Amino acid sequence: MFFLLASFMMVSLTMTKQQTIKVNLPVASATQSDFKPDMINLAVNATGDVFYDKSAITLPELDRKLAERYGKDPATSVYISADVNTRYADLVKALDAAKRAGFTKVAFNVKPANAAKPAP
Repeated sequence: MFFLLASFMMVSLTMTKQQTIKVNLPVASATQSDFKPDMINLAVNATGDVFYDKSAITLPELDRKLAERYGKDPATSVYISADVNTRYADLVKALDAAKRAGFTKVAFNVKPANAAKPAP
Protein backbone atom coordinates (compact mmCIF):
# COMPACT_ATOMS: atom_id res chain seq x y z
CA MET A 1 0.00 0.00 0.00
CA PHE A 2 2.84 2.39 0.84
CA PHE A 3 4.48 1.64 -2.51
CA LEU A 4 1.28 2.60 -4.35
CA LEU A 5 1.02 5.85 -2.42
CA ALA A 6 4.68 6.68 -3.02
CA SER A 7 4.33 5.85 -6.74
CA PHE A 8 1.28 8.05 -7.06
CA MET A 9 3.07 10.93 -5.33
CA MET A 10 6.10 10.61 -7.62
CA VAL A 11 3.95 10.51 -10.77
CA SER A 12 1.72 13.36 -9.66
CA LEU A 13 4.71 15.62 -8.97
CA THR A 14 5.90 15.29 -12.56
CA MET A 15 3.01 17.26 -14.06
CA THR A 16 3.51 20.97 -14.66
CA LYS A 17 2.29 21.89 -18.15
CA GLN A 18 -1.49 22.11 -18.05
CA GLN A 19 -4.05 23.35 -20.54
CA THR A 20 -6.14 25.37 -18.14
CA ILE A 21 -6.82 28.99 -17.37
CA LYS A 22 -3.95 31.19 -16.22
CA VAL A 23 -3.51 31.02 -12.45
CA ASN A 24 -0.61 31.97 -10.22
CA LEU A 25 0.52 28.51 -9.09
CA PRO A 26 2.27 27.79 -5.81
CA VAL A 27 5.90 26.67 -6.05
CA ALA A 28 7.32 23.18 -5.42
CA SER A 29 10.97 22.15 -5.74
CA ALA A 30 10.46 18.58 -7.02
CA THR A 31 8.60 18.80 -10.34
CA GLN A 32 9.27 17.88 -13.96
CA SER A 33 7.50 18.74 -17.21
CA ASP A 34 5.23 15.98 -18.53
CA PHE A 35 2.02 16.64 -20.47
CA LYS A 36 -0.61 13.95 -20.98
CA PRO A 37 -3.60 14.79 -23.18
CA ASP A 38 -5.74 12.05 -21.63
CA MET A 39 -6.25 13.84 -18.35
CA ILE A 40 -8.84 16.14 -16.83
CA ASN A 41 -7.71 19.67 -16.02
CA LEU A 42 -9.58 21.58 -13.34
CA ALA A 43 -8.65 25.08 -12.24
CA VAL A 44 -9.83 27.32 -9.42
CA ASN A 45 -9.04 31.02 -9.61
CA ALA A 46 -8.53 33.42 -6.71
CA THR A 47 -12.24 34.34 -6.61
CA GLY A 48 -13.28 30.67 -6.32
CA ASP A 49 -14.56 30.16 -9.87
CA VAL A 50 -14.07 26.58 -11.14
CA PHE A 51 -12.96 25.79 -14.69
CA TYR A 52 -13.17 22.46 -16.53
CA ASP A 53 -10.38 22.52 -19.10
CA LYS A 54 -10.68 26.20 -20.09
CA SER A 55 -14.40 26.75 -19.57
CA ALA A 56 -16.02 28.20 -16.46
CA ILE A 57 -18.42 25.69 -14.95
CA THR A 58 -20.84 25.49 -12.03
CA LEU A 59 -20.41 22.76 -9.42
CA PRO A 60 -23.53 20.81 -10.50
CA GLU A 61 -22.30 20.89 -14.13
CA LEU A 62 -18.84 19.81 -12.95
CA ASP A 63 -20.34 16.85 -11.11
CA ARG A 64 -22.21 15.82 -14.27
CA LYS A 65 -19.18 16.18 -16.59
CA LEU A 66 -16.89 14.31 -14.22
CA ALA A 67 -19.43 11.48 -13.84
CA GLU A 68 -19.67 11.20 -17.65
CA ARG A 69 -15.89 11.14 -18.00
CA TYR A 70 -15.53 8.58 -15.20
CA GLY A 71 -18.02 6.36 -17.04
CA LYS A 72 -15.78 6.46 -20.13
CA ASP A 73 -12.47 5.87 -18.34
CA PRO A 74 -12.21 5.48 -14.56
CA ALA A 75 -8.39 5.49 -14.74
CA THR A 76 -8.24 9.06 -16.05
CA SER A 77 -6.03 11.38 -14.02
CA VAL A 78 -7.44 14.63 -12.65
CA TYR A 79 -5.11 17.60 -12.16
CA ILE A 80 -6.22 20.62 -10.19
CA SER A 81 -4.54 23.99 -10.64
CA ALA A 82 -5.29 26.83 -8.29
CA ASP A 83 -4.14 30.38 -7.91
CA VAL A 84 -1.78 30.89 -4.98
CA ASN A 85 -4.43 33.19 -3.44
CA THR A 86 -7.30 30.70 -3.80
CA ARG A 87 -9.15 29.96 -0.58
CA TYR A 88 -8.66 26.41 0.65
CA ALA A 89 -12.43 25.86 0.84
CA ASP A 90 -12.82 26.68 -2.88
CA LEU A 91 -10.01 24.28 -3.79
CA VAL A 92 -11.59 21.49 -1.74
CA LYS A 93 -14.84 21.90 -3.71
CA ALA A 94 -13.02 20.90 -6.92
CA LEU A 95 -11.21 18.05 -5.16
CA ASP A 96 -14.45 16.82 -3.62
CA ALA A 97 -16.21 16.85 -7.01
CA ALA A 98 -13.48 14.64 -8.48
CA LYS A 99 -13.65 12.24 -5.54
CA ARG A 100 -17.47 12.09 -5.65
CA ALA A 101 -17.28 11.11 -9.31
CA GLY A 102 -15.03 8.21 -8.30
CA PHE A 103 -11.63 9.34 -9.57
CA THR A 104 -8.71 8.08 -7.51
CA LYS A 105 -5.84 9.64 -9.48
CA VAL A 106 -6.17 13.25 -8.35
CA ALA A 107 -3.20 15.61 -7.97
CA PHE A 108 -2.47 19.31 -7.59
CA ASN A 109 -0.47 21.21 -10.17
CA VAL A 110 2.41 23.37 -8.89
CA LYS A 111 5.08 25.52 -10.46
CA PRO A 112 8.66 24.20 -10.28
CA ALA A 113 10.95 26.21 -8.00
CA ASN A 114 13.37 27.04 -10.82
CA ALA A 115 10.52 28.69 -12.77
CA ALA A 116 9.48 30.84 -9.83
CA LYS A 117 10.29 34.52 -10.00
CA PRO A 118 12.79 35.60 -7.34
CA ALA A 119 11.39 37.91 -4.67
CA PRO A 120 12.43 41.56 -5.14
